[in-house]
Amino acid sequence: MNFSKAFVRFNWIALVLIYLVVVAGSFVRITGSGMGCPDWPKCFGQWIPPTSPDELPADYKENYSEGRKKKVDKFSGFLRSLGMESTAEKLQNDPDVLKEEDFNARKTWTEYVNRLFGFLAGNAMLIAFLWMLVKYRKRKLLLIAGINLVLMGVQAWFGSIVVATNLVPWTITVHMFLALVIIALQLYLIRQISPVMKGYLKLPKWTLYLLWICFGITIYQMFLGTQVRESIDVLTKMGYGREDWAEQLGMPFYIHRSFSWLVLILLSVMAWKNERGEKLLSVRALYIVLALELISGVLLAYADMPGLVQTSHLVFATILFGIMTMGVMRGKTATQLG
Repeated sequence: MNFSKAFVRFNWIALVLIYLVVVAGSFVRITGSGMGCPDWPKCFGQWIPPTSPDELPADYKENYSEGRKKKVDKFSGFLRSLGMESTAEKLQNDPDVLKEEDFNARKTWTEYVNRLFGFLAGNAMLIAFLWMLVKYRKRKLLLIAGINLVLMGVQAWFGSIVVATNLVPWTITVHMFLALVIIALQLYLIRQISPVMKGYLKLPKWTLYLLWICFGITIYQMFLGTQVRESIDVLTKMGYGREDWAEQLGMPFYIHRSFSWLVLILLSVMAWKNERGEKLLSVRALYIVLALELISGVLLAYADMPGLVQTSHLVFATILFGIMTMGVMRGKTATQLG
């Protein structure tokens, strides 16, 4: 089945919007703006958030804290139903969960822009799903698009849980990995509908093996990165400044750093072989993004964790994940291609 250029282009736009949500979410994280809007989906009970304290609802701290407590209790019950008794107990007994921050217009609008990107990405995915339903009706792709749309809804709901729990670190980690699943499924859809992406990449067997190994390590690296970030959240609550983080972080930080060099070595071999043989643009792009990712990582470790570099580090990691995901989907050996 041939899909129109407009439909393929629109799905690429949806992917870009999903990435923009990741960028905006990372910026929210580094600026501490996650509680800029204490309620969800509205912001201080309004669709257009306030710009000054005069526009705030009366007794907003008490009211939103009470509302969040109800949501936290309900979510804790859900966790218990999954057998996560200790996690639910910690959540309900965490004194920081119900703390309300003072109003800060900059943080409020930073979080609001993040939500706007989420709204745009979600609606783009909805339009793409309806477009496929009306015009193409290919069952397998409809199922994938439908699952991804549902996951986007779950992601939005879980965003409200992140807010309700006052940014408990593990909820932010789950929030990020849900975004990666959504990106992977969107890439799969693009792979199926795009004439350019539908073809296979003919790779030597060792290159394909290296790609899979690097892909697995990258996913593990992203998990370790979230562990490092969670440790930073704890250090921040303990009063440590940005310049002290690198010294205080534990084993996950050192494993994360060491594995980065392992990926660099493996991809360097792949890039060198690629330049002597196939000269694939995707391998070149992979190596360039990895280099940028490592540079941002070095700056994070040795330049007092500058905030904007944290955003860059996550963005490069998700781009790297996207390129590798498409690579493992398209990569085939000569034997496999027959």
